[in-house]
Amino acid sequence: MTRFSRPLLALILGQIALHSCMAGVRMAAPLQALRQGHSEWAVGVLMALFATAPIVLALPAGRMADRHGYHRPLHVAVGLSLAGGVVPALTSHYLAMCLAALLTGAGANFGLITIQRTAGRMATDATERMRVFSWLGLAPALANLVGPVVAGAIIDLAGFRAAFAVLMLMPLAALFWARGVPLEARPEPAATLTRPPASWELLRSPQLRHLLLLNWLLSASWDVHTFVLPILGHERGLSASAIGAILGVYALAVATVRFAIPLLAHRLSESQVLAGAMLATALVFAIYPFTRSAWPMAICAVLLGMALGSVQPMIMSMLHHITPPQRHGEAIALRSMTINLSSSLMPLLFGAVGAALGAASLFWLMGAAVGAGSVPARRMGAAPVETARACSR
Repeated sequence: MTRFSRPLLALILGQIALHSCMAGVRMAAPLQALRQGHSEWAVGVLMALFATAPIVLALPAGRMADRHGYHRPLHVAVGLSLAGGVVPALTSHYLAMCLAALLTGAGANFGLITIQRTAGRMATDATERMRVFSWLGLAPALANLVGPVVAGAIIDLAGFRAAFAVLMLMPLAALFWARGVPLEARPEPAATLTRPPASWELLRSPQLRHLLLLNWLLSASWDVHTFVLPILGHERGLSASAIGAILGVYALAVATVRFAIPLLAHRLSESQVLAGAMLATALVFAIYPFTRSAWPMAICAVLLGMALGSVQPMIMSMLHHITPPQRHGEAIALRSMTINLSSSLMPLLFGAVGAALGAASLFWLMGAAVGAGSVPARRMGAAPVETARACSR
């Protein structure tokens, strides 16, 4: 097993600090909007904004990390996240929640790209890289446990503004843990004068396009669960604490399966894990709408978390196999843009479909799409070396 080093621990804790703020705001803001009487469409717009700014900032974040290493982009990420907590703590207006969604989404993603880049540089071979990304994958899972649970408990105890005030302090912990990440050597001045190839040239690779498509299906599955669960919980009369707890056990299941991956990854191929996770996700989505109370919903959340939690380390490992080493940062940024573009547009579609057909229909439609996507997922193991060479031309 990969040695669990102090810099890797610092990266994990730094991402938890940033992502917990965003996850808590992502749970609290739509719940506040629902309690203020806003429609499902308004909630969809609000959820979409968490991914809007990261679409624009992904490539600049990756390039800043390539130029300056870990620490300068991290300070930008902390500043954005902190501002995103301050705004809704000062006012409960719907537009303030929209601005909070933009800022915290931008901060979490800015930090994520530089953290993933730094983690990838710690690995010395493919096996170690898969394990590093498995450990790093614990961070958003734990953050999705900490953020919603803390936000839900404080909402019930002291109200929404108090919850946002606590959430805005979480990113500051990332600055403390950043001291455990060593500084990187600056690139040679001559290297910075060479104009790099356009990032979009990477999309000439069929393997990368297929991987991004599968990643989109799985990301959309994650998004539909995050979007629909507060609505279903609200319809069933669950408290904020109960909704937060269900999201928390979902995140705990994600963390558990990612903790197990370093022990089991050598026994399974990435394509097998992807195909199995997609089939399991389709099955859970078929059952989820029939649950009527917190406990059955929590069981479905656990099963879904185990399925979706297994795929991120595999996708990151495959991403590094099918792209040349000198362009890993750009590939991470393209993946981030794809995910966030989906997360920005899909909630709008979710809101429209949910208003027309009901929230439960979203689970069934997404389950059908993910189940169909398991077929090409089985074929993803072929020719990574040739694809990487093609991308580097």
